[in-house]
Amino acid sequence: MNDLAPLLTPEGRALLDEVRDTDPAHELAVATRLRRDHPAELVSAALGQARLRQRAVAKFGAEDAARMFFTPNGVEQSTRRSVAAYRAERLRAAGVRSVADLCCGIGGDAIALARAGIRVLAVDRDPQTAAAARANAEALGLAGLIEVREADVTEVDTSGYDAVFVDPARRSSKRGRIFDPEAYSPPLSWAVSTALGASRAAALKIAPGIPHEAVPAEAEAEWISDGGDVKEAVLWFGTAPGTIRATLLPGPHTLVSRGLPDPEVRPVGRYLYEPDGAVVRSHLVAEVAETLNGGLIDPTIAYVTTDTLTPTPYATAYEITDRLPFNLKKLKALLREREVGVLTVKKRGSAVEPEELRRKALPKPHGTASVTVFLTRVAGAPTMLLGHPVR
Repeated sequence: MNDLAPLLTPEGRALLDEVRDTDPAHELAVATRLRRDHPAELVSAALGQARLRQRAVAKFGAEDAARMFFTPNGVEQSTRRSVAAYRAERLRAAGVRSVADLCCGIGGDAIALARAGIRVLAVDRDPQTAAAARANAEALGLAGLIEVREADVTEVDTSGYDAVFVDPARRSSKRGRIFDPEAYSPPLSWAVSTALGASRAAALKIAPGIPHEAVPAEAEAEWISDGGDVKEAVLWFGTAPGTIRATLLPGPHTLVSRGLPDPEVRPVGRYLYEPDGAVVRSHLVAEVAETLNGGLIDPTIAYVTTDTLTPTPYATAYEITDRLPFNLKKLKALLREREVGVLTVKKRGSAVEPEELRRKALPKPHGTASVTVFLTRVAGAPTMLLGHPVR
């Protein structure tokens, strides 16, 4: 499964086509049948690759995923196509025509860059990962723009490229997810030094949980969400040092920091706004509150409240119908009275787990009505706010 070479042969490609839509529940029967005419290892590799391609559809779309080659880590760690395309477009718009893509993985970002018309040197030190990136460039007809090199990125000369893109490894086989930027592979300090040496621009992909104080003064920091899920943060060099922004996809919709003070705290109004995760991570809740003419329900909670409804791409609006002190018995009675059958639980500033509350408050549906309950704090007090999203 880890050796792509047999799958790149005519026999391997034909086998991949044959097992493309195999249901995992039927794999054993399919494998038994195919092993009558093909080597067992090749059959196992083809079925393994088919599973990876099925998982990759969520990131790359069905058409690309069906032609690409993956490693298990590559599926998990590669950039979602929409995010990679957005970042590639930013580089293209900045006049970048060539990029050294360091720690390229299976080539997701290199593909997006090449599709934006940018020439790419894609580098990864893992042989199988580099082989997957090379196979993907060929499979998608981009081999003329993507050169794949198996090498240690710290030893690669990037001086002949307009820009550098670095996606350091943030997971370890022994420790799992890595939170210390200096424990990335390569370390963030090395990536920043390399970025500062780029002739035109540079972008460093980092974990969205990076502390703001760890952002270098020379960098612009951008947090990106896709469909409401925060996907990554990017440090940009050669753009606008010191700028903080949140970008929401699809769109894109971009909110830039104006250095506003924290919003005032005010009583819960008719509407509650839940800012997008990228807005929260980038500390731009004040900018959203200002556009809504709203305030916070608590100085430590990123919920904005107003009495007026204002459309915004940066937050989801809910109309609040009830405000209760935290009390499970009262909540159960209210849900029963209103014949609630669908309960959505959200929380900020509460230790209660949403699934636990959902199970206890609504052990069985009482009807067809739906309610959203926010477990939070209002002026420091544990509170339940009930409402529904504004369509």
